[in-house]
Formats: sequence, C-alpha cells, structure tokens
Amino acid sequence: MTEAAEPTADTPPFRYTAGLAGEIETRWQDIWAERGTFHAPNPVGPLADPDHPRASAEKLYVLDMFPYPSGAGLHVGHPLGYIGTDSYARYQRMAGRNVLHAMGFDAFGLPAEQYAVQTGTHPRTTTEQNIERYRTQLRRLGMGYDARRSVATIDPEFYRWTQWIFLQVFNSWYDADARRARPVDELVAEFAAGTRPTPDGRPWGELSDVERRRIVDDRRLAYVSQAPVNWCPGLGTVLANEEVTADGRSDRGNFPVYKRNLKQWMMRITAYGDRLLDDLDKLDWPEPIKLMQRNWIGRSTGAHIDFPVAADDTAPVGTAPAGSGPVAADAGEVAAIRVFTTRPDTLFGATYMVLAPEHELVDRIVPAGWPDGTRPAWTGGHATPGEAVDAYRKQAAARTDLERQAEGREKTGVFVGAYAVNPATGARIPVFVADYVLAGYGTGAIMAVPGQDERDWDFAEVFDLPIVRTVQPPADFDGKAYTGDGPAVNSSAPDRGLDLDGLAVTEAKARMIEWLEANGRGTGAVTYRLRDWLFSRQRYWGEPFPIVYDEHGTPIALPESMLPVELPEVDDFSPRTFEPTDADSQPETPLSRRKDWVEVELDLGDGPKRYIRETNVMPQWAGSCWYELRYLDPTDSDRFVDPANEAYWMGPRADSDPGGTDLYVGGAEHAVLHLLYARFWHKVLYDLGHVSSVEPFRKLFNQGMIQAYAYTDARGSYVDAAQVVERDGGYFHGDQAVKREYGKMGKSLRNVVTPDEMCEAYGADTFRVYEMSMGPLEVSRPWETRAVVGSFRFLQRVWRAVVDEHTGATRVVDTPADEPTRRLLHKVVDGVRTDMEGIRFNTAIAKLIELTNALTRLPATPREVAEPLVLMLAPFAPHMAEELWQRLGHADSLAYADFPVADPALLVAETVTYPVQVNGKVRGRIEVPAGAGEQDVRAAALEAVADQLGGREPRKVIVVAGRMVSVVV
Repeated sequence: MTEAAEPTADTPPFRYTAGLAGEIETRWQDIWAERGTFHAPNPVGPLADPDHPRASAEKLYVLDMFPYPSGAGLHVGHPLGYIGTDSYARYQRMAGRNVLHAMGFDAFGLPAEQYAVQTGTHPRTTTEQNIERYRTQLRRLGMGYDARRSVATIDPEFYRWTQWIFLQVFNSWYDADARRARPVDELVAEFAAGTRPTPDGRPWGELSDVERRRIVDDRRLAYVSQAPVNWCPGLGTVLANEEVTADGRSDRGNFPVYKRNLKQWMMRITAYGDRLLDDLDKLDWPEPIKLMQRNWIGRSTGAHIDFPVAADDTAPVGTAPAGSGPVAADAGEVAAIRVFTTRPDTLFGATYMVLAPEHELVDRIVPAGWPDGTRPAWTGGHATPGEAVDAYRKQAAARTDLERQAEGREKTGVFVGAYAVNPATGARIPVFVADYVLAGYGTGAIMAVPGQDERDWDFAEVFDLPIVRTVQPPADFDGKAYTGDGPAVNSSAPDRGLDLDGLAVTEAKARMIEWLEANGRGTGAVTYRLRDWLFSRQRYWGEPFPIVYDEHGTPIALPESMLPVELPEVDDFSPRTFEPTDADSQPETPLSRRKDWVEVELDLGDGPKRYIRETNVMPQWAGSCWYELRYLDPTDSDRFVDPANEAYWMGPRADSDPGGTDLYVGGAEHAVLHLLYARFWHKVLYDLGHVSSVEPFRKLFNQGMIQAYAYTDARGSYVDAAQVVERDGGYFHGDQAVKREYGKMGKSLRNVVTPDEMCEAYGADTFRVYEMSMGPLEVSRPWETRAVVGSFRFLQRVWRAVVDEHTGATRVVDTPADEPTRRLLHKVVDGVRTDMEGIRFNTAIAKLIELTNALTRLPATPREVAEPLVLMLAPFAPHMAEELWQRLGHADSLAYADFPVADPALLVAETVTYPVQVNGKVRGRIEVPAGAGEQDVRAAALEAVADQLGGREPRKVIVVAGRMVSVVV
C-alpha cells in the first residue's frame, strides 16, 4: 500500500490517515443509525412524521436497481451506481427536498439454488448470509438509506404481496376496446347479460360451469398454456424469450436452449404492446434503451393470411382446384394455416408453405399415406408422412434456435403429405415442416416466397420447388432472391378481380389486403416480435403460485386470506430434467415431491374439497416487477401500498407526466428484461386503480462499468492481478512475463478489488470520492488502485484546511476572505450546484479540488469559505464532512443543512483575458476590465503584440467580444 495511507512514527497525531478515517466513519455511521438521520417521512401511516425537517418539502424518490446478493460480496465495480445515487440524494436533501432512498435485495434466483443442489445447504441460509454481508459492506460505504424500508424478495411478508399482484393479473382480462385491463368479474357479467356474445353464440346460461370457465380462462392476463417453450437442460427449467441470448443459449450460465412443448403459466404482455411502445415517448430515458425496447416489442404492419388445407391431396403441386375464387377450396377444407407477413403483396409468389416442427396443426393435417406423385426427395426416405414428420421432429428438437437459423446452413425438411391452397392463385402448394421456422416467432408458419426471400430460395433449390418473382428486380440484377423494392410482376388474376402488376410495394400491399378482407381469406394486421411472458420455473427457490387445481384441472385462485403461500421445506433441491430429444418425458420439480404439500384439502367457499397445488414457482423477475412500490409503505400489512403514499412519491405531476420514481439508476443490461416486465405489471396495477402512476420509472440513468486489467501467463491461465508489476516496458508476475488484457472485473479473471480493501487502506470517503471522480458516471472506466491515492491526498488537504494536524484545533478564522478567494468560492458553488443537478459528479469534485488548492496558499482558512466547502463535500465524503462540520461548532448533522447558494453579483468577472492572434497564431494575451469597449480592447491588443508587428500597420483587427482578438498583417 502507498505511504500516503500508512502512518509512521513521525505522523502528526491529528493527521487524516486511513486509521483516523475508519474511526470517524464508524462513529458517524452509528450516529446516523441511532438518530434515524435518513428516515424519509410519509404523508400517512406509521412512517409519517409531521415534525421531520422535510415533512412539508417537495419530494424526491431516488431508486437503485436492487442487487442480487451473491456469495462473493461486492467488488469495487458494484457500488459505482450506489455511491452516485447516494451522492445525488444527499445533495437533494440539503437542497431542501424530502428524499426517499432505500435499498433492498432481489434474493430469489438460480445461483443460491444451484449452490443448494451442490452442497445441500438451504438457499435461504446462504441468501440471508449474503444479504447480511451486502448490508455490512454498504453501511461501511456510508450509504444514506432509510433502513426501515429495506426489503428482500424472499421475505414471506414481501412475497405475500407478489402473490397478491399475481392474483390481480390472473383475475383480469384486457379489454381491447377500452385499452385497459378490467376485472374478470366484469367480463362474466357482460356474458351473463348478453351484452357480450360467447365465442359460439350460445347463451351464457346454457353453458356448463366447465365451458364457462374455459371461455373466461382463455381471456385472462395470466393463463396456462401448452405451448413451445425454451427448455434449458443445464438449468433444469424453462426460460422466457428475453432470457435466451441471440446465439440460442441461456442468459445465465450460457447453456444451450431447446424448444419443447410444455404446460406453463404465461402473462399476456402482448396485449400491452402498443402502450408499452407509445408510452416510451413520455419517459426521460436514454435513447438507446428506448430503442432496445422498441426493437424487442417489434411492432410490424402487414396481414394475416389463411391458407386452406384440403382433404383431397391427390392433385400435384402447382395446379389449381376446379372453379375460380378463393372459396373453391372450402368444400374439402379440413384446416387453415394462418401466416403473418409484412409483404402480402408477394402472395402470388408463395409456391410452398413451411410449418415449424412444433406447430399444432401438423398432426391434424398429416395423412395416412403419401399422396400420388409425391417426390422421393420430399419424404426423407420414410414410408409414411407420420414417420417422416416424427423423425424430423426428433432431429429438430436436438438443435438450438441458433443452430436452426444459422446463416449458410443447408436447409432441411420433410413434406407433411398435405397441400394448402394459395388464396390468390388457387394453386395447391405443398406443406413442409422445416426447422428454420420457429414456433415461437410469428404464427409458427410461413408462406414461402423464394423469389423474394433468400432462405426460401435455398429451400426451394434443395427440394426442387417452383420460384416465381413478384417484384421486378433492376435490369442489372443477376442474383437469386431479390429483396429490394420494385414494381409488382406476375401478380395478376383477372378472373378473381385481383391485379397488382405495375404497382409499387405500398400500393400493392394495400390492394392485396383489401382483396383478402373482401374475400374472407385474410385481414390487415399489426403483430409484435414480443411474445407472451413465460412465467413458470421448474425450480424450488422462487415464489409459490397462489393457485390450486380442481378435479377438472382448472386453476383456482386462493383467497387473499390464505396468502402468503409459503415455500415448504424439501430434502432435495434438484429439478429432475430430461434430454431435449425425449419428447415424452416431463420435468419433475422439487415441490412436486412434497405430496403432503401438493395435495391439500381446502374450503374455498363451497365446502372442503381436495385440490392440487401448482408445483412450479415464479421467475426471479416477479419480485423486481414491483419492489419500488413496497419501499413506499413496507410496514402496511393491509395493502401493498397506501394510495396516499403512492400518490405522494410516484404520482404524476401534470396531465402529460407518467409518474414514477424521479430517478432510477442501474445497468444497461436490464434494458429489456426487468424494465419491460416491471412496466407491464405497473400498467396492470394502474388499470385496476391500485396506483396513480402510469409508469414505474420516470427518469432512467445507466451508470457505466468499472473495468480492470487482467493478466495471463504463458499457459493462458489468469494470475493474481495484485501481484503483477510493470517493468522494462512489460508486465511480470514474479519473474514470469504475463500478457495484459482489459475487461470486466471478476473472480475468474483474478482481478477483483473489493471496497473492503479500499476502506481499510484509505477509508470509505476516499473510495467514494475516487469512484465519483474517475469520469462521467454513465461512462465505463478502468480501475487503477494506484490512482486512489490522489483522492486520499485531496481529502487530506481539505482536512488540513480546517484542522491543525498537530493540535487538533481548527485553522478556521472569522476574518473575511480576500476578494479573489471569495469570487472563486461563489464560482465553485454555482458550478457544483449545476453539476450536481446534472449528475456530473466528476466535474463537481474537480471544482472542489480547485477551491481546496486555493486555500492551501492562505495562512488560515476563512470561515466563510470553510463552511461552504464542507457542505459541498458532504455528498461525496459525508463522514469527513460531518466531522469537520461538528469541529466548526455545529451540533446538528449537516444532512439537512442548506446547500450553499452563490451570490450572483460575485459571479460577474472583474476582468476578461483575451488571447491575441497575429496571422492565426497566438502571440500574446491581455487582461482588460470586463466592461471594456471594443476600442479599448483593440488598443491593448496592438500594444501587447507591437514587437510582433515590427512597425507594420495591421490590415485588419477583429475583436470577438469576451473571447479573442485576431490581427492580420
């Protein structure tokens, strides 16, 4: 460690050292805890405090993305955003606002469960130990949190309300006409009154209870679905689309992910697609984050087109059925394949269809034998279509989505033995299954237009299928599929009243959609890349669903009086997984093995009955979807938040304001997952009248990352970065030369530096100042331990400006400051206030360093400068600031002292310095009174560069007021 951090025998007794810093910091942390210094008063309820100094002040809600408490604890990269929000909150508190700043823990999740599987240690045991370590580390850094409001998602009293919110979603449906969620009871009332028709038109009273329930369940915002899901054998659970990386692997653990058909809980987030998109315009978020959300939601405009599948599959490819018009196929129609396309104008070029291997229609349309004329290349060498499809499905199940859609991979597939009818041409076109089509994207089916799609062209070449261009390429085009714009060609069917030839793409699209709708074969549509949120996990360490199943397998919501449904104890935390190619096996969850918990007798209003509990658990995202609301009212046992407290802290400030937290700080890696899910839940709660804010997070700020150098030896193994030295232009670990690389900080790279080490060596205040001074908060920056000493020496200079290192007495005098010092002070005050409001902490600290350096030249520090300096330092180095404030004679904490305000009169410069250029090069500088006129500036400039002119008369003299003088000779 550097000498700056280590006292020696000659160290003055009151010098600011790491030891003194530690003593000061611990003492003030105890004082803050004892006095409840950072308690924020609510307007109502147990946390209300009318005597609080900010009880009637303007509110400010500052929020961090709460951490998952890992066993490794915090490294120096983790607290960057936390120190930033703490500095901002402390400033705003001193600026007169009632500031709410709390910290909790996102404590369910896979790491603790995987550790439990490996060691047998209960996830709660390790998670609670990790939480306690995090709390200790954050306290050591001097965070000004309201500790009364801390929550952890694993606390039953917290996840009681997570379960309650799930039930609000489950008991709601989305009214597309009203564009909001409504209670299911209102839907039932409309069916019963006959104001809303049932799907098949029968009166509600004639339906059985099971039929009624099925109709309602099909409309719920939370519903059970048998659908293709992302199965991750490595994690033993399904994953939401957002948890699968672009290369088809799990976001956590980087395991391969496969498609499987499983029964799962889903959230109908797609119903909110338009609102999730449109309301982004109301938010003060970084544009890149908004763009990522827009791209993920992926709104596309086009058409749904239905292709009838005929029972008579004897006609060869490319022939039209008898008669004309799209209705000709109705007589033999056994199913209809629905596709979505953004290019309905290319329908004439659809010469075959492809279904995803998992598509639900495949089994319905596969005939017993191959139709006459089936080409051998289409059968995969199998005797029947059923055998061919089954064999191909097994191959597809063993591939990840990335492998299935890899560029350049040879296209594979098999004919299902059925033909669909192209509604524009009337031609029968063969239906294939192929794994380059995914069940979870679009409708899981495509109309293949090889003339305008490269993948379709490749497939058509492999299987010798017709290719028809429907867009005219340029004359010099010599490629295969043409994907550009151009006039429509080969797109006319006069006998059907359809002619697109010669039309531009936009006109052709509109004409085709009009024709499809008029003939009952399609509709204009808007679809989304966004899929419904897969909400089940086949794990143990998560929130149990407040759901049981009756004798019909119908999901039944438990009443609020039975919440929380707590996790039972289990002996085995391992989920029983299956191979991705084993289509018949089902995963076994840890909860399903607790039969005494799963099978339960309950009285849900119609007498005691036997029920089966849901044995999946909620995903880790559930608790983080709403935790910001629980901070507002964590002691309320009757409601998840009192409406008055929610409206005070998060309510909209004007008609156009979406409401939400005033500042939300966290990493850009949560741009889709957490932010999208939280917005969805919040909008449901808003629709149902539980919150007044439309959005959960009004302003979002993404802090950068702290990165670090790592070093590898000749074998490519990482060595301890702390033991590497630089010499002779290289890097050495002992005597061995090592290579340096730059990236994330982590245990695997052996380059972790912990805040505990920094606090021990320098004190928490130095660590805080260093992290805030490294660069703009939103920019990633390299960690350099040796540079920390610069922040330490700055604080030592501040200390010496106030405290005599030998006697401990203050060096502050009541003598007024000289004019230059006073003007510098007010310039710094004005600049620091501006920087703090703009979250530019590094430049604020630079200004404080400038002021401190000016004080070192004075024999003593004027009080009129010392006190503002201490107050401005407080957001960054709060412990030292509190200590100095007390030594300056103040009994109370400075947490609620007024932040300094600059005198406008002292911000006006007395003089202005002009650089003077001669023929474009600076040859001198002049200092003139701030109010000097142009002639005076001109004269002073010519005098300053007279020796450069050598008696020559200048051709031109240009005075740019307040900036420069340019002389041309």
